[in-house]
Amino acid sequence: MKKLLYLFLLPVFTMQAFAQQQEKDIIYLWPGAVPGETAPKKAAVPTSDSSRGVTRLTDVTDPIMQVFLPEKGKANGAGIVICPGGGYQILAINLEGYEIARWLNQLGYTAFVLQYRVPQKQEGALQDVQRALRIVRGRAATWQLQKDKIGVLGFSAGGSLSARASTLYNKQTYTPVDDSDKESARPDFALLIYPAYLDQGANRTLTPELQVDKHTPPVFLFATADDTYANSALVMAGALRDAKVPVELHIYATGGHGYGLRPDNSAGKAWPLLAADWLRRNTGEK
Repeated sequence: MKKLLYLFLLPVFTMQAFAQQQEKDIIYLWPGAVPGETAPKKAAVPTSDSSRGVTRLTDVTDPIMQVFLPEKGKANGAGIVICPGGGYQILAINLEGYEIARWLNQLGYTAFVLQYRVPQKQEGALQDVQRALRIVRGRAATWQLQKDKIGVLGFSAGGSLSARASTLYNKQTYTPVDDSDKESARPDFALLIYPAYLDQGANRTLTPELQVDKHTPPVFLFATADDTYANSALVMAGALRDAKVPVELHIYATGGHGYGLRPDNSAGKAWPLLAADWLRRNTGEK
């Protein structure tokens, strides 16, 4: 009975939580026209998956970041841009965005939940994450961040986007907008959780777009063997190792895909512990 009540109430709590998150500090990435877009800007539309308690965003045309600050006195000087997944079709904004931000806040990290363009706006999404990283770095003093401790964390398609940000940071994808665009778009570290679309080369090799070299930042990878997209983590780890880039790969036997850090999934309970330790080691935490 308790479980049935939980499943009934979860969608209600999810949409209430979404409304509350809308009150967070919002940064609009593009103060003028959004590069490559001709349609007018409009607010993204939230929908709810009642079976899983997941809020999804569709039709993102005016990309934003929402800022999540740690409790006063707990900030560690590092910032992380979070890229939710959703197959480049939608954004699982609470499961792989807001819930992750609150977890990072507990660890002392300042989190920025990115609403990048969907559906099927891969080039626009890359522009959005590059612009987001530059804004965070350009305004680092505002949040008491260190410019050399700005990273990305992505899930599924958001993992793909984070990998692209980590390897294509020198690609000029848009005309500079303001002084923030003088900053580097290179993440200082990246975490890819059950990433997708990284193995689209021939014979399950790395997606040709991804240019891994010795300048690629350190990467943490987590996936499960029963995940349809598990080869993405494997080929990315191989490419990073070949380029002598620090990489940590974890493959669990079961867990599937799209679990975020929900405690009803063993993989969802495992990766946050591993990632928190990796973050401490790669951001200079004691």
